[in-house]
Formats: sequence, structure tokens, C-alpha cells
Amino acid sequence: MLIVFEGIDGSGKTTLSNRVAQELRKAGLRVRHVREGGTLASPVSEGLRRFTRDPANLALTPTAELLLYTAREAQLLEEVTRPALAECEVVITDRFFYTAEVLARWGRGLSEQVVRPVVDACTRGLAPDRVFLMDVDPALAKARRRLSKILTPKPGSPSRKGLAGAGLQVRLRSGYRTLAAESPERWRLLENAGVPLETLVQQVVQEILQARSGAVLAVPASRPMPPVVRTVVEARASFLRHIDIWAEEEPSLAAYFLSGMEGEDMTERRKLLAARCPELVAHSLGSLTDVVSWALRRQLADAAPVQVLGSLRNETADTPEAWELRERLAERAPGAVAESLDLLDSEQAWRLRERLYFSASESVIASLEGLDTERAWAERLRWLSDAGGEEALGLEKVARTACRSIRGLDSEQAWAWRKRAWAIAPDAVLRSVGGLMSPRAWELREQHVARAPRAVLSTLDGLDTPRAWALRESFGAQCEEVLDSMWGLEGGAAWGLRTALADSWPAATVRSLGPLLQMARGRVLAERLLASHPQDFALLRQAARGAPDTARGALHATA
Repeated sequence: MLIVFEGIDGSGKTTLSNRVAQELRKAGLRVRHVREGGTLASPVSEGLRRFTRDPANLALTPTAELLLYTAREAQLLEEVTRPALAECEVVITDRFFYTAEVLARWGRGLSEQVVRPVVDACTRGLAPDRVFLMDVDPALAKARRRLSKILTPKPGSPSRKGLAGAGLQVRLRSGYRTLAAESPERWRLLENAGVPLETLVQQVVQEILQARSGAVLAVPASRPMPPVVRTVVEARASFLRHIDIWAEEEPSLAAYFLSGMEGEDMTERRKLLAARCPELVAHSLGSLTDVVSWALRRQLADAAPVQVLGSLRNETADTPEAWELRERLAERAPGAVAESLDLLDSEQAWRLRERLYFSASESVIASLEGLDTERAWAERLRWLSDAGGEEALGLEKVARTACRSIRGLDSEQAWAWRKRAWAIAPDAVLRSVGGLMSPRAWELREQHVARAPRAVLSTLDGLDTPRAWALRESFGAQCEEVLDSMWGLEGGAAWGLRTALADSWPAATVRSLGPLLQMARGRVLAERLLASHPQDFALLRQAARGAPDTARGALHATA
């Protein structure tokens, strides 16, 4: 019996499939999981997976990507899965050829006529007995991936697929749901939101055991619709109800979603979660300047030093409280202290950089972002010489540090470094032109925007020029990051684009308002979208920021 788990990145399919395999073994079945622990059982397939993830392969075309994904699954099928089906009662795989099909058709826009023959040639008639689709709001999946990285940072490159931006996951989810609707006798849709993991495990195990006995897959009962939210005040109340439920069932998610949220009601919930989720509560304090937030930073500094230091951004970066924390944590977390100096050009910052250089040189160099002074370049050249000279820019780790350090710089030296780093870290090179408006910066953006829209659009943050608007508008409704790049911008172009993209990306549209959400026009747009998208939690969270202070106090009093 072949059981497949599918779903977008961060949906929880790997965790669930591994737990199901364990429970089926306890039930006395011979089980083979071909991706147990998250690693493909075929070294060849695992090598192909690493190749397709590598952002250095930015130029990979949609057709070539399809062939590589199907090659990965074909190798795993012939080397591991088919032999296992002859020996075991249940074979479990985390992803099947559906992943390649959905990515090619819904993700990259290839036609079914191109994709289906390739997939059929590889499967040679083999179809799973059951496919469990872990269906989750992409905003929740993204949050779970992000909080996992906060808790257990992993060195290495970002995924090439991630360069396409958040829109890709939305399109992939639509593709999976379409395939599930076309074959309801084979697919089971599982909603991974508000349901404990162990409940899902037992549900799936029972369905597999029933399927082995020949039972027909039952259609699950529909879930009730959530209450309608019409105003930003109601959005804040509803958001807090979600947080309170998660505080009991999934506290790490509750803490993560409090990130950047201001007000007494949010502060009280952070305080309640601080002991259970210190790293995520510390992360949630990013840029907050109120007295309680500083008290929480001091309270959490020993338990979560890296996250506390990471919260020292924008208005909080160059304050007496921030410098006190840096001194307290300099010996324990030198790299995080150095990175917290980002953009600072004071004598105090330079003295601390010099002190930290030998223990955290890469972080010191990364903190020079935006600094195009003689002193900053002397420090960069010192570091590069220690790393092995300009040839070292051909090493990925060195190239990524260098690109971060020169972000926003348009000098000849900066462009020479970009040229050296391109072959090994093209995505980092693209991000390094953030804010630049020179002809070669625009040429680089326009040449590679189709392959790495997320990286390119991040370089447009705050740019209010005709060329920037033309590039944003060229995407249509494909990329959420279009809206992220226009935070707080006003004018006809900004409002026109928000109106055009609002129903495709409601949460990002409201987020793009920034301080405009406190104005009548912004609030009207947010409340129109709340009425149209009642199940969008990400929208609920963004709209909650628009509740006036008086409403926040009333909500706190009744919470």
C-alpha cells in the first residue's frame, strides 16, 4: 500500500508522515518511509534535491526544473519505493510526482499538455492508494517555517524556490486543492490549523487501517464559517481570540504572531508567554520602544540573547538601553551584538566593532551595510585580506557576507565585489542593490526579475520613481512582495496598485499602508477587505494594527 503526503512548504507533512509511520509500526505493520527524518532514502534523489534548492542555479528554466524534479522522484521510485512495495505492507513517501506537477503547472505556468506526459512516463501507471494533503493557510505555513528558523538557525543558502516570493506558495496550494478535488476517492484534505498533531496522527492512522480493509474514503463534514469581522476594532478582538487559543495549543505560534504588535493588550500576552517562549517573545519586540518592551528585553537577555539583540532595530538601535544590553551580552553573543550595529556610524559603534572583530569578523563586516566611508572600506578590505583576498569572493560564505556589507552602495569597489560574487551567490548580489537608482542597478534588476522576483522587489523598498512603479506594475497579481516594497507610500500610483491587487493579496495590501492605516482612506480599504475575506488570518492581524488607542484600551479591559 502506497501512502503519499503532500502540501506546501511548512504545511507539516514531514512531521505528520514520520509520526504516522511510527504509529503504524506500533500497530504491527511492516512500514517503509522513503523520506524518514526529512532525508530522501536515495542519495541520487537527495543530490538532485540539493541541486534544485541551490540559489546559485538561478538560471534554471521551468522546463529544466520539471525534468529535474521528476528525475528526483523517478530515481526514488525505482531505487527505493518499488522494491519497498514488494517487501512492506505500507510504504510512505513525503511528496510524490504531484509536487513536480503542481510546481510546473501552477507555480511556473507550464501547460498540462507539457507536464502530464513527463509525469506519466515516470510513474509508469503507479498511483498511490491514499494521498493526504496537508492544507494550511500559506501565512500559517510561513510563520511556522520562520519561527523554526528563529529557534534553530541553520547555516547555509536560502532555497532557490523561495526567491519566487510568497505568491508561489499560494499558487501551489491552489494546485494541490485542484488535484484533490479531481480525485476525491484517492485524496484526503487535512486542515493543519487548530487541530493538535496527535489528533491528526490518529485520524490518518485509522484511515490507513480502514483503507487496508477496503473501506471507502468518507467525505469529511464541513467546518463552520468563522464570525464576520467588519471593523478594525473587531479585527483586533478576533486576532486576540486567536492568540489566546494558540497560547494554549501552540504557544510558539502565538508568540510569533505578536511580533511588532503594539498596545497593552499585546504586551500582557507577551508577558504571559515569556517564560514558555523566551526566544520568540524576544523576537516579537523588534523595534518596540515602550518601557515594558525594554523591561522584557532585560528580563529575557540571558534566555534569548540573540533574539533580544536582533530586536534592536530602527528607533531602538542607538539608545542608552540598547548600548547597555550590548555591553551585557558582548562576551556571550559577540556575533549578534556586532549585527545589532547595522547602519550605525558613531564612534561608540566603531569602538565596539574593533573589540568584536576577532571573535565575530563576519558579523562586524555585515553591520557595515549602507556605510560608504573610507573607514568602512578599510575595515572591509582588512576582512577580505584575512579571508584570502579577492579570490575569496568566489566562496559562498564570503560572498554572502560581502554582499550584505555593500547593500545600498553604488561605488566602483562595490560593483567589483558584486561581479566576483555573482557566480556563487546571485540572489545575495541582487539584494545588495537595495535602494540604488543607478543605470546598472536597474539593468541588474530588470535582467533577473523573472527568475528572482522576491529578491529584486526587496530592493525597491520605499522607491517612488516611475521606473520603480513600472517594475512593480509588470507583475500583475503574481507577487505579494510588490506590495511589501511600497510600505507607507502615497500618491496615485501607490493607491492604484493597492486597489488593483487588494483582492489578490488582502493582507499585504493592508500591511503596505503602514501609517496610512490610521487615516480614513486606509481604514475604509481595510474594512472592505475584512468583509470580503473573512477567513484570512493574515489580513485580520494586519487590520488589527488599525484599531485606535481607545479601542485597544477597551479591549484590554474586557480581555
